Amino acid sequence: MKVILTEKITKLGNIGDTVEVKTGFARNYLLPLGKAMRWSRENVALFEAKKAELQARQEAARKAAESNVDAVKNAKLYMIRQAGDTGQLYGSVSTRDIARMLKDAANVVVESAQVMLGAPIKSVGVFDTQIALHPDVIVPVKVYVAQSQDEIDALVAGKVLTFGTKKVDEEEVAATESTDSQPEQSEEKTEEKSAESVPTEQNADAE
Repeated sequence: MKVILTEKITKLGNIGDTVEVKTGFARNYLLPLGKAMRWSRENVALFEAKKAELQARQEAARKAAESNVDAVKNAKLYMIRQAGDTGQLYGSVSTRDIARMLKDAANVVVESAQVMLGAPIKSVGVFDTQIALHPDVIVPVKVYVAQSQDEIDALVAGKVLTFGTKKVDEEEVAATESTDSQPEQSEEKTEEKSAESVPTEQNADAE
């Protein structure tokens, strides 16, 4: 679908640009949110008539975004989720989850599309992403994902979490020690039986 952008859209175009987008993207996102209008000669003329107003609105949005930069940078984006023995999450952390965290932690409201995460987070750890408060105001943030607050604190302190390794090693050592000790006990019992079966000198004389 051909649309006219009424504001700057990251990786798509600047205000006033005519671009081709998928129909679903236009109908579900751009058009209902007023970020674009369908291309037509009438709408081109309408845009030109409103261009100064739209540009002023865009500048106001940029300034509002800049006022939230410090709040976003200082936000504690901590997500506690259940995970398996290897640190893989039961589920994932999505852009929607991060947008919700940002609102709770910093009272900054963004849409999930403004969270530049890429792929969903599927394991415990620290992850770098960006929040596009405005196409011209992009803030880098870190997202901490762990199974408990203690693990979150450890990640914040720069520690590396390990999963399952220590327990497995201890079990292997215990199993090895148990296996190594069995032949020695068997040999001792064999020696005792052998000693009992050998006649003493007194018994030999008596015979």
